[in-house]
Amino acid sequence: MRMRFTTTHSRDQEDTRKVNAKATARTVEVTADDDGLVSHAGAFLLTELADRLGLTAALAEAMAPTRERRSAHDPGHVLRDLAVSIADGGECITDLGVMRGQEALFGAVASETTAHRVVKSIDSERLDSIRAARAKARQRAWKAGARPQTITLDIDATILTSHSEKEDAAGTYKRGFGFHPLLCYLEETDEALAGLLRPGNAGSNTAADHFEVLEIALEQLPADALDQEILARADIGGATHAFTADCRSAAIRFSVGCEVDERVREAILSLPESAWAPAIDAEGKPREGAWVAELTEQLALDAWPEATRLIVRRERPHPGAQFEVFDACGHRHTAFLTDQADEDIAALELRHRRRARVEDSIRTGKDTGMRNLPFHDFAANEAWLELALAEPKRLRQRLLHVAGRIVRSGRRMTLRLARSWPWAEALLAAFRRLRAVPAPSPP
Repeated sequence: MRMRFTTTHSRDQEDTRKVNAKATARTVEVTADDDGLVSHAGAFLLTELADRLGLTAALAEAMAPTRERRSAHDPGHVLRDLAVSIADGGECITDLGVMRGQEALFGAVASETTAHRVVKSIDSERLDSIRAARAKARQRAWKAGARPQTITLDIDATILTSHSEKEDAAGTYKRGFGFHPLLCYLEETDEALAGLLRPGNAGSNTAADHFEVLEIALEQLPADALDQEILARADIGGATHAFTADCRSAAIRFSVGCEVDERVREAILSLPESAWAPAIDAEGKPREGAWVAELTEQLALDAWPEATRLIVRRERPHPGAQFEVFDACGHRHTAFLTDQADEDIAALELRHRRRARVEDSIRTGKDTGMRNLPFHDFAANEAWLELALAEPKRLRQRLLHVAGRIVRSGRRMTLRLARSWPWAEALLAAFRRLRAVPAPSPP
């Protein structure tokens, strides 16, 4: 197949009404007759990552009861390929076609029909097994050096709009229609630890849902990580007596948003000016126009777990601020409840304020398969949510979508990347680091 077209390059362009340009033209022939070329070559890094960390084998074991015959595609491999496709920008099962057309790199990839069948075979028991497989792979990754020094679990809900009648889709509090999943991310690494798919009309401050997603997230952590202090953060939706009591029972610290109601407002206005200390920024320096104070002694907190503290922040409102503003100086206020013992309330407030980063994690998650739940069945969409891990868009453009050429010499196969690609060395470094991790032992 051959095509010929002409490209034109204009110089010295004036305004759109009059163009006085010198143009050069050249003819470029386009053919479709080469072998060995592959696109999205960087996505192979994710395939090898899943294999090297033992995730592929663990998924195969988790899905083994659903495999109908040995000659068919392994369901665990199908789930791995779906996860890679989603990270690479896929939004539905048909997007597996990008990998299916490049067998030299990705191997045999299941058909659309087979992939549908695999996802729809995932019931609640299989879903638990898939989560356990992810936990095993994470344990290997952390052992290889990916473990963070601290563990902060951010819980937040979001709205996923549905444009068709899907099972359990319902009206949302934002007057839309769809789902209202509750998610948990590891703040230190932006890892998506847990997701609880819920109907669109699910409540924002349902304590049982908050603790369920927290439990699922804790099961994703290596056992020895549970011996260190863990902090669970949430917005006002997590400010329930039941959820904070559950955290206390599980030996998990909490930091949850608190509504600035009339009672809290009166306590704030009764504080002397000397009670306010400067808030700090990310570098630990005083933040101009912002202060923090503690209200624990001003309000009865008996209904909350013992040693619960109430801390408030006040600041001069910036243009476009949505917060309610009160007091004579026109400040805006936010408050949170915590059982952390640190005496530095400015440091505690900064740590709670960093919870806002979860919005970025959710945004990238929506850009990685979570925005579109492609199935009608609720259980199948739950499985899809489990596969939709957060991968930043920039990573795709620079690494995952790079093209390459497959070169064979004897029994050796080499993936050659373009020397001119600005991030080729970064991709090579990623492969070198990955291959330094010992391969998992065969089951």
